Amino acid sequence: MSHMHKSFTIDEHYLNSLPFPAIVVNQDGQAIIFGKPAEQLFGISATDIKGNTTPFINENLLRELSYETFQAILHTDESTYIDKVQVVTFTNEKITTALLAKPFIEQGEPYILLLFMLPELMINSVSNSGTLINLKQGLDNSFMTVTLDHDGFILECNAEFLKTSQWTPKRVIGKTFWQLFPDNEVSEKITNTIWRNLNNGHTWQGEVEKITKTGQSYWVLLTAIPTFSLETNEQQFMLIEKDITKSKTIQHQLEKIAYIDTETGLMNAHRLEKVISNMIEDDRHFSFVYLSIDKFYTLKELHDQQIDQSLIVEFTNRIKMYFQDSTMARINENDFVVITPLSEWFIQGFLSYLQQHPIYSSNIAVPISISGGITRFPEDQTTFSQLMKASIATISNVREAGGDKIVSLSKATHKALNRKALIEKRLLQALDQKNLKVLYQPQIDVYSGKITAVEALVRWEDEVIGVVAPDELIPIAEETGLINNIGSFMLEKACEQALIWKKAGLDMKVSINSSVREFRDKNMAKSILEKLTKTGCPASLIQIEITEKFALEAEAASFITQQMRKLENEGISFILDDFGTGYGSFRYMQILPIDTLKIDKTFTSSLLKSEKTQKLMHGMVQLGKSMELKVVAEGVETAEQADLLITYGCDAIQGYYISKPATPEEIEALLVK
Repeated sequence: MSHMHKSFTIDEHYLNSLPFPAIVVNQDGQAIIFGKPAEQLFGISATDIKGNTTPFINENLLRELSYETFQAILHTDESTYIDKVQVVTFTNEKITTALLAKPFIEQGEPYILLLFMLPELMINSVSNSGTLINLKQGLDNSFMTVTLDHDGFILECNAEFLKTSQWTPKRVIGKTFWQLFPDNEVSEKITNTIWRNLNNGHTWQGEVEKITKTGQSYWVLLTAIPTFSLETNEQQFMLIEKDITKSKTIQHQLEKIAYIDTETGLMNAHRLEKVISNMIEDDRHFSFVYLSIDKFYTLKELHDQQIDQSLIVEFTNRIKMYFQDSTMARINENDFVVITPLSEWFIQGFLSYLQQHPIYSSNIAVPISISGGITRFPEDQTTFSQLMKASIATISNVREAGGDKIVSLSKATHKALNRKALIEKRLLQALDQKNLKVLYQPQIDVYSGKITAVEALVRWEDEVIGVVAPDELIPIAEETGLINNIGSFMLEKACEQALIWKKAGLDMKVSINSSVREFRDKNMAKSILEKLTKTGCPASLIQIEITEKFALEAEAASFITQQMRKLENEGISFILDDFGTGYGSFRYMQILPIDTLKIDKTFTSSLLKSEKTQKLMHGMVQLGKSMELKVVAEGVETAEQADLLITYGCDAIQGYYISKPATPEEIEALLVK
């Protein structure tokens, strides 16, 4: 009952101070507190009735009230008003009264205050007090007021309302509540909400648009209050309004500035997102057409300054002429979006239209090329974010193919984009809930024949997506920045496992893969060392694997090299992973603190098939040896491959020939073989 509030203590003294008989009951319907007026009304003392259960109250005192209605009163968190109910006293006398049930919280427990608003008491209360009369006069002087009957017909209104609405008393009395508002879907939703609240006994407040007698629009801050007529003994409703048309006009002007591109008059990206969201909510089918002017800045440089302004304006005019009755927006300086129900062949015809209606600069036609993408809702994508991502991917594909085309992505590509978006979303949850797991692939030292190191590999099997392979997971994680989270998770797990093995007498190193994006954070080394301290893992047990792309950037960025040196000084060693597949520079092998070369599995897989590969791989091993580096070959799947690599001088081998990635328990089982 989260909506219940009270700022006072409801006790017997409080009940006795009320002008109406009152009882407090709990949610089981048991009477907890009785006021003196209630004892007099029901003809029984509070001590006789306290503790009696629901059937007692419902079948005796409120026997005319249905069981379902009484249960609803007991379990709602909103006030309930019933204008006529019969109360049966202990002398079987029936009394007609209005009933107000108000829920509240006392010391964390829910209760209901039942007020029996007898008509004669209400009349006496009002007639003996001038407060309400003064209040009514004050409202009439400061606000517009309208009184409605229980069916929503206008009974009376004040001069302020007549002045603003341009109605006359003769014309407006008898009109309905709904006739005061514009005839559109938005107003219909708001008025239905207001009316529903009033009939449930609740006050409603908010900004609403209304119309004058002549149909002109004006805005009010409306407070709608349920009341009770003492004269007719019927439910009524009061509307108290403050004219806010001026402030609303200013607000609309500011919104226009915020949502409209001033150069073209088209809506901007912020407004487009709102429009698209509404269209999606209404399930309206449409094509999202993203148009981007190719080589825009080159065009501006080739032509005089006048083209800076006229090019976009003239291009916008052509969009408006061709895509009439469509929704349009300018995303940035040279990108536009058209929302249209038109067919794909017609959309693609815009390129021919531009050729037939060229834009001129100094009497010379400007050679405009357009890269465009068509994404359909809901067939292709289902959110604004997905529509934008799919469009950007399409534009990228078109430009790689030379530009000047408007195309749609294939169903397979859209499916892949949807899967990528789902992976991003689910990965965030997986990281929060620690749903990733770590497997370890062992390396065998060729001299001792023992497992001396393992590579920690992330594995993720999602209940919605299924298995997500590392080759698919890692690029997405790098693109979204989640690679840092995965890296932190993997480091912690590797440290914990290395320490467990050390305590068990297994002095085995654990390597983790690291991205250059992680090391762009200047606090990366500090974070790694803090993780080692936290877990108690010796730095000498941890190895960090980097790619040649990482190494090339680290060569140029001194702060990355400094961090690597700092970690090396603490005992962490670095492995150059996937050697031979990246950039051809060997300079970084001189500069960076690399301890080991790991030759990529693509070379190992073709080792027995190609004499050139054998020579190349033998050369890579010798290169590593000449630089006093340890050399590891990965992707080893057969004994023949292993034997040949050992003759080349490899120090260790890794691959399915040794073991697939395995759990810590499976690794330990291999150690005892």
